[in-house]
Amino acid sequence: MFRLRLIRAGSRRLFHSGAASRDQVLDQLQVCSAEDQVFDVVDRNKAKLSARHVGCAIGLLWQIQRERPQILRTVEIVRNHPQFLTLRVLAENKISLMDDGSVVNMLYDVLRLNVEQHDSLVQQLVTEAWNRLERFQMPTLSKFAVCLSDQFLQHSPLMGQITDIVSRRLDSIQDARVLTTLMISISSLVSPKLRDALIEKADALLDQMDPLHFNNPRRVVQFLRNIRHVHRPLLEKCNRILLQNIPHLDAEHISIILGLYQSMQFNNCDFRLAAKQKLMELVDTSTDPATFTKLFASLGPMAGQGIREGLESTALLLANELNAQQALGVMETMEEMQSRNLQLINKMAGIIFKNLETYRAVEIARITQTLILLHCQNPEIFSRLRTKLLQYLQHSVYPYEVTMLTRVLSMLSSSRLDEGVLSRVNAVIPQCNLNDLNTFAMVVAKWIRNDPSYRHNTPSKYVRLLQTLNRCGHERLHQFDRLEVVLEEVKYLSGEWFEEMLVEQSMVTMQRLIDQISWTNIPELAVYLTRTNYLCTPLLDRIAGVMIENIEKIHYSATYAALLPFAVLNYDPSGSEEFLDVCVQHFTPHISSFDPHLLVLLAYALAMADYFPEEVIREIFNVDFLARLDAQLETLPDALNMRVRLRLMELNRAVCLECPEFQVPWFHERYCTQLQKRAHLTSDKSPMSGTKSQVNTAFANSSISAAQQQIHKMLGGVLGSISCARVGVLTPYFYTVDFEFILDRNLQPIPYGESSPLQISENGKVEWESKPADRERSELPPGARRIALDFLDAKSFCKNSRQMKGDATMRKRHLEILGYHVLQIPHFEWNSMELSTEDAWREYLRRKIFTELP
Repeated sequence: MFRLRLIRAGSRRLFHSGAASRDQVLDQLQVCSAEDQVFDVVDRNKAKLSARHVGCAIGLLWQIQRERPQILRTVEIVRNHPQFLTLRVLAENKISLMDDGSVVNMLYDVLRLNVEQHDSLVQQLVTEAWNRLERFQMPTLSKFAVCLSDQFLQHSPLMGQITDIVSRRLDSIQDARVLTTLMISISSLVSPKLRDALIEKADALLDQMDPLHFNNPRRVVQFLRNIRHVHRPLLEKCNRILLQNIPHLDAEHISIILGLYQSMQFNNCDFRLAAKQKLMELVDTSTDPATFTKLFASLGPMAGQGIREGLESTALLLANELNAQQALGVMETMEEMQSRNLQLINKMAGIIFKNLETYRAVEIARITQTLILLHCQNPEIFSRLRTKLLQYLQHSVYPYEVTMLTRVLSMLSSSRLDEGVLSRVNAVIPQCNLNDLNTFAMVVAKWIRNDPSYRHNTPSKYVRLLQTLNRCGHERLHQFDRLEVVLEEVKYLSGEWFEEMLVEQSMVTMQRLIDQISWTNIPELAVYLTRTNYLCTPLLDRIAGVMIENIEKIHYSATYAALLPFAVLNYDPSGSEEFLDVCVQHFTPHISSFDPHLLVLLAYALAMADYFPEEVIREIFNVDFLARLDAQLETLPDALNMRVRLRLMELNRAVCLECPEFQVPWFHERYCTQLQKRAHLTSDKSPMSGTKSQVNTAFANSSISAAQQQIHKMLGGVLGSISCARVGVLTPYFYTVDFEFILDRNLQPIPYGESSPLQISENGKVEWESKPADRERSELPPGARRIALDFLDAKSFCKNSRQMKGDATMRKRHLEILGYHVLQIPHFEWNSMELSTEDAWREYLRRKIFTELP
């Protein structure tokens, strides 16, 4: 009996002890569903709050905010609440009592609640975390790295320590979310070795994760964008996962992914089509300003005219609800769409004008450029923008920012150079990269054009500045010891100053670093050689050799960029047949995986090199492929859309002329006719957009130049009569021949009849009627020859040599197939010192026609 009483007494003690050990304050916090409830618990239990209670309360406050839409959040009210101040004071006093996870969680939560990074609580939390850094578990380290990024500490010594820890403990990371978050945070500090290790690890973990966790591949793409490294296999793996998740993505996520792809110049056909379809489904439900602006930015550039107009109408209705950032986003998208909706332009400009004081320097520059490109007619806003740009420029110490602000200032009309601008430019030039130096050179050219004193004498301030730019550019090229750095800095360079001052020296530098050419940097180097039109045979031979040795390591899609300079510059490396064969054999098994537009561009490059792989040609010229290509083209930017359509036409022409055995029909007759009309309409307009420029390039000889007029006039004397030569003749398959004439078997010119079907207008433009022209072309006298005489300007040759480029060589082949004997007048011969009189020019033409003709 005594024992039973002891057992019951013990049971009662255990029960009361368990009830007493329960944390009633924690229980009260955990049932809170609103901020007021949390603050009420804090107010009633100030003296009892432990480190755990404080962490729980702050975490709940952020959790409640996070579950609301952005527009309904009340972070500002929470942060200013008296009890939130109580929590912050208590947190500061109890940091040392918190475990590792609690320290980082609290730092994460207070930053999300917009507590300033210079606040004492934030600083103490960062310091405490720094002291514990080496013992953090990887998930905790990952979250801490995010907190540092939120405070713009990506380049801090602390982030450097985190990078070192990741390098040492990479094998221990088994969670894709932890890894990808760390990858983004440390992206600015990774070495090439760590970069490759992270890519390998991410590749493995993406295969093991739930494919519905689309933020992991999105972060991997962001990492690749941050480090400017297009790792095609990993990028395509991420794209496949993201494509599977299209049904689960909202407008914001699609906008982020498309933006990343655009910055990496990655145009995946399947993703863009799926994203476009999903965004169109979201149009009716995207009615709040935040969601709509994301939808507008993503769908607008891909949509057709009807959808664009609908989006612009909705933007106009929502305009008064947009904040400063949303208005800027809408306006930049309108510029990308080349919108001319003046009502919407003026509305967005008005919102931006009211919020000018809230924008940072970079945003003011973006606003100015966008309004200029949209042809906004508001002198008041441009005056304010100029003032803001000058204010930011006077206080800026970052070279990239000074460069950007100076460039945008030069876009504003001004008759004189501000001395303050010149002073800031001179101050940062020694720190600038090649791209910045090139930008300054273009700005100086504008200053000179706008300065009235330049008409009489070039002011010394411009001369000194240009001399400084030249010296710094050459010094920088001399100092490079890594090819990757050179390629990164010259990637986007263009313009007269660059071509005249730096191109040759850049080639010298690259040849000095030629041993660093590897399969990983070949695409970037090849793109640079193509863009500069500079024939550097040692570099091209090295590219060919490395590709042949490492072809299995090169992603199949990279073969286009690598092959392009050989085709464009018309250069056959030693063992050229082996080189082309190896490349074609490498990518042919993957032709069905190519984006349609990329396969067309690749096939055209091979056609310039007189290479027509049957598998590639048959893949392109079938109904299914062309339908897929049409669908993709609707989503591409206008300039790329036009370029691909032109290349398809030129490829169609090349296959019809050079490979009739493939029996590919000529189906571009109507397209060429429309294109020629557009070329006529736009040829006299200036400045030309990229699309107009490509149209005119396709029909470059549709109107005759001054040099061609001079040649035509002299041809009359050489051939005996002006009626013996025709100007701007349109051939079958829509080539335009500068001059056409016919010689009989005795090399005597045959005059054209007056009933010529080719009608020449007053400005030298022609229209070709296919049936009469075909009939006339078959009526040459026996033994007669039809001659095509072409004037070749500088665009037909490599920049640094007299070697004809691939497109000019292909044109000659095609004209010969069409029955012409082709004679060419290079610009460097016609404009040489030897031909400085009319007699000399006539003699040159006579010799060209009657002596050089085979």
